Amino acid sequence: MRIIASSRSLRLLPWISTPAILLVFFVTWDLFVRFNDMSELVLPPPTTVFAAFGELVVDPETWRHAGTSVTEILAGFLIALVVGVTVGAILGKLPWLENSLRPLIVASQVVPKVALIPLFVIWFGFGMAPKIIISALLAFFPIMLNAQLGVRSVESGHREVMRSLNASRWQTFKHLEMKSTLPYVFTGMEVGIVLAIIGAIVGEYLGGNEGLGFLVVRTLNDLDAPALFAVIILLSAIGLILYFIVSGLKRLFIPWHESVYSQRDLSL
Repeated sequence: MRIIASSRSLRLLPWISTPAILLVFFVTWDLFVRFNDMSELVLPPPTTVFAAFGELVVDPETWRHAGTSVTEILAGFLIALVVGVTVGAILGKLPWLENSLRPLIVASQVVPKVALIPLFVIWFGFGMAPKIIISALLAFFPIMLNAQLGVRSVESGHREVMRSLNASRWQTFKHLEMKSTLPYVFTGMEVGIVLAIIGAIVGEYLGGNEGLGFLVVRTLNDLDAPALFAVIILLSAIGLILYFIVSGLKRLFIPWHESVYSQRDLSL
């Protein structure tokens, strides 16, 4: 009985703790603004931000900008996923190639990507292309690295078993390598989707006339702090939805993995 009660408590915990933390956060925010008599230009109270958020979500223009941002994020993320998994799998299978290319790969990642955005704008204009490219560049590395790690994580003993069973290369890939690599790929995807969001929004922020990043710039130029906070809340909501979609795909494709069923057991 005690174990069942503990499981129920764990299942209900996020539904209680999250609203409670948010309530404490907004009350503290409101009290801080009122007691310090802060200007709305610096820090508006939560009630003003919620009112601005209500106006934002009923404006059709907002959803046109949101659609642009989501398109850029998903396009960049999918490019990073395909290229990252392919490159990671090749480098994982060919250690000599990974050793040869490692300096170049590391050098490409330490370059600050934000500094490349003006170049991409010059080369590709102010459309979606520069945002998609920067989004893909940011999401690529964690996906590639985890795919490479997944391929190398296959135990040699398991490979020997497949050889002893006269398994073909395809059968070895399908029944052993792919299953061993998928958890790592999904870990990279969970990090990659967050970085893809950052890449697209920063790209819109620095060069463009569409997207939620552009809305951030516009509200900032208008000195409309409540609207700026409202756009940030909308961005956070979209980011959460995209992250939970990736987590949902993880539960769908690798329900047998410990990282999935251990959470599922907690929620039962």
